[in-house]
Amino acid sequence: QVQLVESGGGLVPAGGSLRLSCVASMFGFELYGTRWYRQAPGKERVLVASIDLNGTVAYADSVKDRFVISRDNAKNSLFLQMNSLKPEDTGVYLCNVYRTQIFWGQGTQVTVSG
Repeated sequence: QVQLVESGGGLVPAGGSLRLSCVASMFGFELYGTRWYRQAPGKERVLVASIDLNGTVAYADSVKDRFVISRDNAKNSLFLQMNSLKPEDTGVYLCNVYRTQIFWGQGTQVTVSG
């Protein structure tokens, strides 16, 4: 059974930084692609950043040059360093891992005050 647990969210002023973590309880984490999504109130879940099993990264245009996604396969962990935060970055951040199946965490709340 795969379990993903996010942490690191909180309340920060605009311009601040947060580092999110996602720890996966699973075998073969290194064989999965990984992603961070944001779910804002009343809005659709949107893809923020991804890093595949080869280390190739991609970002939503809205977070390029501000967010950095990384992973540590030895620790079954995924990270999202978020800098220069804006109020529009507010939402629940969820991680997922994907291969032939997709698994989701429960999310961590990020609130950026303007």
